[in-house]
Amino acid sequence: MKKTLFLLLTLVLAVTFSVGTAMALTTEDIAKASALEEIVKRGQLLVGMEAGYQPFEMQDKKGNIVGFDVDMAYEMGKAIFGKGGEKKVKLVNTAWEGIIPSLMTHKFDIIMSGMTALQSRNLKVNFCDPYYYIGQCLLVNKKNKGKIKSYKDLNKKGIIVTSKLGVTGQFTAENLMPKATLRLFKGENDGALQVANGVADAFIYDEPQVRVFAAKYKKTCFGIFEPLTYEPLAWAIRKGDPDFLNFLNNFLRQVRGDGRWEKLKQKWFVDYVEKVAKEQ
Repeated sequence: MKKTLFLLLTLVLAVTFSVGTAMALTTEDIAKASALEEIVKRGQLLVGMEAGYQPFEMQDKKGNIVGFDVDMAYEMGKAIFGKGGEKKVKLVNTAWEGIIPSLMTHKFDIIMSGMTALQSRNLKVNFCDPYYYIGQCLLVNKKNKGKIKSYKDLNKKGIIVTSKLGVTGQFTAENLMPKATLRLFKGENDGALQVANGVADAFIYDEPQVRVFAAKYKKTCFGIFEPLTYEPLAWAIRKGDPDFLNFLNNFLRQVRGDGRWEKLKQKWFVDYVEKVAKEQ
């Protein structure tokens, strides 16, 4: 009996040791396979974004991609590569519908493109901690001034609402305004322009972008900025990369703590919007 007990104990210890060794090797392998290690060896950070989401990422008059996420990517480049690291950041402009597949096929290392951390997306990618919080808001044609005061006034037959295809604006309109006619576009600019030109009654989209459109089309439109949803925006990476995820969360805590995040927020969400309004 004692001999049998001894053999069983030996077997348990051997299995435990083997599992522990395997776990250690797996952890080491994961660290070596991290995108962060690949980025450092490559000497370049590849950032995927769709340059049409003001003021997070967009093209200026010269065709350069600029915006809040862009500046944050440059700060990340400095954190990885040191002084001058912003020059080692490559922006990869990608259509929204292909942005997650492109990340999965290693066309870039990270998505920094104002992406809402939806659970459905979380099944495909990992998100770091949120870096900004938004809600869906409304851009309304001035012909509806006094008639449309909230989303409830849009939930009627004969009302035309626009948004972008495949984003939370579409999902929110479908849930909250099922009676209205919903028209979807590949680009947010097209949806907003429909309202500015009086073809549609309202455009539903993310609050920062609606503020820009309200400033740009202030002669024909007004904004209703009471948020209809709660949406954390986060950067996305490929699943199974705890090292890179840890780096991103630490980086985010640092830029929030030292004032860089607040400085960029002022630059793009306040100063930029005021600039757009003055140009009209």
